[in-house]
Amino acid sequence: MQPLRDLEIGAVFWAGRDPGETLGELTAIGVRCGQIGIPGDFSLVGAADRWKTALQAEDFPVVTAFCAYNGESYADIPTVRQTVGFIPRDTREEREKRTCAVSDFAREVGIPSIGTHIGFVPEDDTNLDYLAVRGMVRRVCDYAARNKQTFALETGQESADTLLRFFIDVNRENLRINFDPANMVLYGTGDPIDALGTLALHVVSVHCKDADWPPKGIPSALGEEKPLGQGAVGMERFVRKLKSMDFKGPLNIEREVPDPAQRLRDIAMAVKLLEKLR
Repeated sequence: MQPLRDLEIGAVFWAGRDPGETLGELTAIGVRCGQIGIPGDFSLVGAADRWKTALQAEDFPVVTAFCAYNGESYADIPTVRQTVGFIPRDTREEREKRTCAVSDFAREVGIPSIGTHIGFVPEDDTNLDYLAVRGMVRRVCDYAARNKQTFALETGQESADTLLRFFIDVNRENLRINFDPANMVLYGTGDPIDALGTLALHVVSVHCKDADWPPKGIPSALGEEKPLGQGAVGMERFVRKLKSMDFKGPLNIEREVPDPAQRLRDIAMAVKLLEKLR
C-alpha cells in the first residue's frame, strides 16, 4: 500500500456491496483511504479475501474496521440507550463474539484497528452495567491485541470527561479513541473542540462529520447531521486543533444519509473543503 500523506482525505464506507464498485466510487471523487463499517447482518465468510484483493488493486489503505450490530437504532436518545453497543444486556454475548469476528476479518485484510460505539457509559463506576461493559471492553482489547490491533471507542454518547474516566479505568494499552466531533453536537454532550483537547492523547482516528445541536426543550431528541461545513462543529477549528495536536492520521469523512447519490455528492463536497483546510 502507498504511504499516506499527513491528514490524507479518507471516508467511512460500508461493506455489503461489491468491493470494487464501492472503492471505485470513492477514488473517483478524491478519497484515498478510509474506514470500513461492517453491518451486523454482513456475512464475513470469504469477505476478507474479496476486500483484501480489491483494496490492494486500488492501493487503498483502510485504518479501521467498525462494528455495527443487529438491533441497533439511532432514532432518538432513549432508543440509543436501549439498543446501541455493549450496554443492552441481552445482546452482550452475541455482540462480543461479533466484535471478535470483525477483529479476525480485519487481521486477514491487514487493518490495524477495530472500533465501535459501545453505547452510553454510565457515570457511576459502581453501576452493574458499567462494570459489565468495562469487563467486556477489556476482553475485546485483549482479543484485538492478539491480532496486533487497537480497539477504538467512538465518542459522542457521553461527555469527554466520562469517556476519559472509563478509558483510564479499562486500563488496556491498545485501547484508543475514534473522535467524531459531530456526535458531541448530535447528543448535546459538549463542545467538540474542547472534547478533542480532553481526549487528545488517546485519539487514534477521527471522523469529519458535521451536525446541528438538538432542539431545545426536547430531552429525547438528537441533533441533525449536516453536510460538512454546514453545521455547528466548525471544521476549520477542528482541523486546526488536530494540527496543534500533531495528529497525522486520515481525515475520514462520514456522511450518514439514506440516499447513496446524495451521500456521494456530499462526500465529494467535503473532499474539496478538507483539501482547503488541511
